[in-house]
Amino acid sequence: MGLETSTVNKSLDKRLKLLGYEIPDLLVIFLVLSLSNFLFSEISLLLVVAPAAILAGILRFGKVGKPDNYLVHWIRYQVRPRIYSAFPEPTKGGRIHAR
Repeated sequence: MGLETSTVNKSLDKRLKLLGYEIPDLLVIFLVLSLSNFLFSEISLLLVVAPAAILAGILRFGKVGKPDNYLVHWIRYQVRPRIYSAFPEPTKGGRIHAR
């Protein structure tokens, strides 16, 4: 009676990537592409494709060595308030009485 074994996928914790980009990165690229198409479609095809291509290059080479979902965390950091406090907000009287 031997030990039963089965093969297991060794990359269960890998992030989903398409063409080397994470899904949030692709959403941002396609958002820029659609906005530039909406704004510049009558003028030139170069003005439609160039901003998205430049952004794709910046994301490809700018995120080298960065952790997963770096763009999402960076945007959340930029949106949050800059003031952090370890203490609660003061009361109206301004004095705290200890008992």
